[in-house]
Amino acid sequence: MGLLLCFGVFFPMVSAFAGYLAGRRDKRARDYLAAGATGVEFFLFLFFLARAAMGGEEIRVGIPAVCGMGLNFTLDGFRVLYGGIAAFMWFMSTLFSREYFAHYRNRNRYYLFLLLTLGATEGVFLSADFYTTFIFFEIMSLASYVWVAQDEKKASLRAAETYLAVAVIGGLVMLMGIFLLYSVAGTLEFQGLAGFYQEIARGTHEGAASARNRVWAAGICMLFGFGAKAGAFPLHIWLPKAHPVAPAPASALLSGILTKAGMFGILALTCYLFLENSIWGGLVLVLGACTMVVGAARALFSVDLKGTLACSSVSQIGFILVGVGMCGLLGEENILAVRGSLLHMVNHSLVKLVLFMAAGVVFMNVHKLDLNDIRGFGRKKPLLQLIFLMGALGIGGVPLWNGYISKTLIHESIVEYLELAREGAVPLIFSPGAVKAIEWLFLASGGLTVAYMAKLYVVLFVEKNNDPALQEKFDALKGRYMNKASGAALGISAALLPVMGFFPGQVMAPLADLGQGFFHGAEGNGDIPWFSLANLKGAAISLFIGALVYVVVVRLWMMKKEQGISVYVNRWYKYLDLEDYFYRPVLQKALPFGLGVVCRVLDSLVDFLVVALRKTLYKDSSLPCELAEGTPLTHALGRLVNGLEGIANATVWRKHPKNVDYEHKYAMIHEEWSEDSTIIGRSMSFALLLFCFGLIITVVYLLL
Repeated sequence: MGLLLCFGVFFPMVSAFAGYLAGRRDKRARDYLAAGATGVEFFLFLFFLARAAMGGEEIRVGIPAVCGMGLNFTLDGFRVLYGGIAAFMWFMSTLFSREYFAHYRNRNRYYLFLLLTLGATEGVFLSADFYTTFIFFEIMSLASYVWVAQDEKKASLRAAETYLAVAVIGGLVMLMGIFLLYSVAGTLEFQGLAGFYQEIARGTHEGAASARNRVWAAGICMLFGFGAKAGAFPLHIWLPKAHPVAPAPASALLSGILTKAGMFGILALTCYLFLENSIWGGLVLVLGACTMVVGAARALFSVDLKGTLACSSVSQIGFILVGVGMCGLLGEENILAVRGSLLHMVNHSLVKLVLFMAAGVVFMNVHKLDLNDIRGFGRKKPLLQLIFLMGALGIGGVPLWNGYISKTLIHESIVEYLELAREGAVPLIFSPGAVKAIEWLFLASGGLTVAYMAKLYVVLFVEKNNDPALQEKFDALKGRYMNKASGAALGISAALLPVMGFFPGQVMAPLADLGQGFFHGAEGNGDIPWFSLANLKGAAISLFIGALVYVVVVRLWMMKKEQGISVYVNRWYKYLDLEDYFYRPVLQKALPFGLGVVCRVLDSLVDFLVVALRKTLYKDSSLPCELAEGTPLTHALGRLVNGLEGIANATVWRKHPKNVDYEHKYAMIHEEWSEDSTIIGRSMSFALLLFCFGLIITVVYLLL
């Protein structure tokens, strides 16, 4: 079984290179090989899933001496579940990619990195320690960069630049946190870290105070890195830029799975290192609330089809983070939060697979994404309409669809926390009013989700295009807008959503059971009366808010008349773009300028200190005045004679005074003597040298 586990990670990577070589000779062979590889991966995880359902034991396998610390994998219920979802999504996306990329160039490159990213993503989900997670996390990030840059257009390359910058910076900060954690705990294995912080918090660990601070520093660094990939606020900037320019099958995986790889890291921190820590839970909760609201608001104002879905992913990650935060706050009573967080991860992955592939169908026919350009495309296309409607109802949290189940669980966990806090059963990190505000933000964000999905549905399937000729062209497509393989991939994916919602006890509850051990969830199954009035009330509030926002904001504010034609207008205030108006100015201008000023000041400071020391402590001592000519003896004797000469001129030689500079005269005499001595010395040296040569020759002659 250990070999099968390694096979699940490395088989797609090997297939990637095999497919690339095959594609250089036969494109169809490459397409079939890619589909076959993802199909094999999916059926492998179906086997793992069946084994887990029958109560199979957890599998652990290690590959020593790789990257110094070795690679360690494990297979439990949660990893089976998410590894299987990843394999399923890759299989469906690969089937759809064949038609989507029919007229693309660089398809060989796309399939190469598609399969490399699959193997790396499975490596993340199957990792048993943070080091293995980091290795495959970075491979996944670098390989998926090519998806964003696939078109090689200006917008694509700029978005890819942002994606890579966030990935690299996040990865470096994460690695710093991993090193710091290892220095404190001595291990990076998830199981070995379980309970470690509680031991420190109780003060039983040596150097508890210092260790506690270092663990928190490590946790914040790792949260930064994983949050950047998950798309958490304020590191979400790559998502709204990358998804519109990436190919639709890649967008489905970026949104549905790669963001969950980031969530996997946050879950590992929450459920192992900071297990049942209310302060950590409060931090994640606030982060989730901000992400949830910002993403929903950004999606509402977007007038780009894939841009709306990308911002929606940011918001849905916020919903999941709220659930994860509640897991920490509720402690031993976290059953609802655990199951809600896990199921919303699953639901969001499957819903975004459907919605992005549907958006891909629109793009590969229209080659545009602006809502005004694609308006009316879905009219007279009942299959596409049904598929998109399933995704919209699922993500909107409408009762009888899968999103309703997970959102209800998370909402009920917030309500339960308020009740338990009033009873004193759990620590109250926030005031009841603050928690109530987060509950209303949760419901309002759900309403915004309904509003922006209604906007997309009406644009595609209800309204007509402003250009009658273009609308007629759309209507004429009918059954020719996608082939059977693409229709099967979309149809199968969409069919799962209502099935999961209609039968939550039979479908979703077993899925939640699989992941409960990884989450260290409380005992029980968290069953609630799904369709009771109390639970339907939350969904009804969100639906009402959504309808109100759609009418007031979308229909009345986001639409205006231009030459008698109604068009959608982007009302998002451009200065709220964090990338263009904060990160890039700070990183490209303000930071280099500030560091340059600091360096110049430090450089000048060093020079100032050197000069100051030379003028004070290290001041040069005064040197004796050097004579212009002569020696001290000639100088003294000359000055004496000059003085006597002056006296004589004033008395004896008054009538015939003499003006001789004896100091100079004696100096010249000294120079002449010195020169003569030098000449004589050199002459004597030359003579002695010749004498020595003669003497040597004479001695040699006598000896021979």
